[in-house]
Amino acid sequence: MAHTRRDFLRAGLGASALMSLHTAVPSVFANAVMAAETPARDRDTVLVMIQLSGGNDGLNTVVPYADDEYGRNRTTLRLPTAQLHKIDTELAFHPRMAAFARLYQKGRLSIVQGVGYEHPDQSHERAMRIWHTADPQQPERQTGWLGRVADRARGQAQGDATAVFVGPIARPFALNAERAIVPCIRAADDLIQRGGPQEMSRDNAARADDALLEFMRHRIATARAKSERIKAAAASDDYPSFGLAGDLRTIARIIRAKVGIRVFCAELGGGGIGGFDNHANQLGNHGALLHQLAEALAAFVRDLDRDKLLDRVVVMTFSEFGRTLKENGRRGTGHGAAAPMFLVGGRVKGGLVGPHPSLTDLENGSPKCHTDFRQVYATVLEKWLGCNCQAILGRQFETLNLFNA
Repeated sequence: MAHTRRDFLRAGLGASALMSLHTAVPSVFANAVMAAETPARDRDTVLVMIQLSGGNDGLNTVVPYADDEYGRNRTTLRLPTAQLHKIDTELAFHPRMAAFARLYQKGRLSIVQGVGYEHPDQSHERAMRIWHTADPQQPERQTGWLGRVADRARGQAQGDATAVFVGPIARPFALNAERAIVPCIRAADDLIQRGGPQEMSRDNAARADDALLEFMRHRIATARAKSERIKAAAASDDYPSFGLAGDLRTIARIIRAKVGIRVFCAELGGGGIGGFDNHANQLGNHGALLHQLAEALAAFVRDLDRDKLLDRVVVMTFSEFGRTLKENGRRGTGHGAAAPMFLVGGRVKGGLVGPHPSLTDLENGSPKCHTDFRQVYATVLEKWLGCNCQAILGRQFETLNLFNA
């Protein structure tokens, strides 16, 4: 169930209802309480995950225009070479992704090719659950991989929210946590404390030797200070009018406020008719979605770069699967397997990561994966967020060379 702003405030305030408690706290417990307020923050890097709902067609996103198999199998969906934004002599971006081409040229965009997992599931719900849990063998588990990150962060920061979903749909399962509260919001102001106790009572204020009351006082002051930082954080007007762009604008404002949230999620496609699930008349709808993705991310990069915040942030995209090479009889494509993932940021090692999948060695009519998606997750966890990969993913994965020092 999605958590509301009230849940966040409850987390930020802690057990404020216990302000009137008159029980002394044993010193060992008091020390533990106060230690929880001094987490080890050896880095302040931020991850922004963008879910492309419906199964993005990687072949018309990063286009293998020089491969004859591409043209032979896509009689109506083949994109005109002259309109593409070329990456090299073999690959190019979709015509409506000019903003991505500029990010790539500036070295701020990395394309991880051929990403997926063995024996991919082609059901939307189950495939997405696999990406959310990072567990192809047990996708029915009850926590998401980012929820587990939030749970571990909660062990250090206690009541503070460390992950947030920004958007109009239900919170993705990737953020499902066992203990941590992960709010689902639409605007930065949803995180602002309104009302609540302004002062401790005179009787409680006099009990300064009570460690629990001191803890509560500190929690309220912290929540109030964070609210003030969000209020003061500027919001840029330099964004297009797309829904995703508005969500990224909200995320940029919260990042600028520096309230300790290190994981954000947003989504593209869930509000549209089928989103990226283009079984018919794919050309126009797919192009419109890719244009929104490229322009929204370019605006987000400009916004953060102006305040010299871009080096703190990495954006990563994913979709539950790619699409088939051959188009169907309705000018669309079927559910596939491998697809590219994008990473954008100031410290991303821009360029292509891994070869483009073969268009002759297929799996159920779709390009096969050669890079397990959990390798990308593991790289972000260990090299960016500073988390123990095995603790989150259940095993160690070989990491990729995705970040500059």
